[in-house]
Amino acid sequence: MKLTRRYQFCASHRLHLDSLSEAENQELFGKCNNPYGHGHDYILHVSVAGKVDPETGRVADRDALDRIVREDVLPRIDHKDMNAAVPEFADLNPTTENLAKVIGDWLCTSFRRHFGADGPRLAGLRLEETGRNTFDLSME
Repeated sequence: MKLTRRYQFCASHRLHLDSLSEAENQELFGKCNNPYGHGHDYILHVSVAGKVDPETGRVADRDALDRIVREDVLPRIDHKDMNAAVPEFADLNPTTENLAKVIGDWLCTSFRRHFGADGPRLAGLRLEETGRNTFDLSME
């Protein structure tokens, strides 16, 4: 059984590789290479999987899941310039693909700490960057 919860956050980034020239970066990343960055209103879907607890009838405690995302994910990225304020992007281009992987790593660490080995596990996440760009990361 899977449960998916939805969260929103805003963040900015600039797609840029120091190994490329300014012209090559502009060609590769277009408007996403704006020197001043640009922002998105992201939608994050977090899916957990596990057995339905026979007593509660639930796969996971929704409040606990919300608390994990509110405490361990959103403060690190919400209303942040990912290039400057998120240490994981010091040497990693903050594409949405990379952002999904970073969030997945944060959540895996948090799940182990909060739910333990026998609790629900992170099944995956979906990260919507725009109405046309959605990224899915499966943990299964």
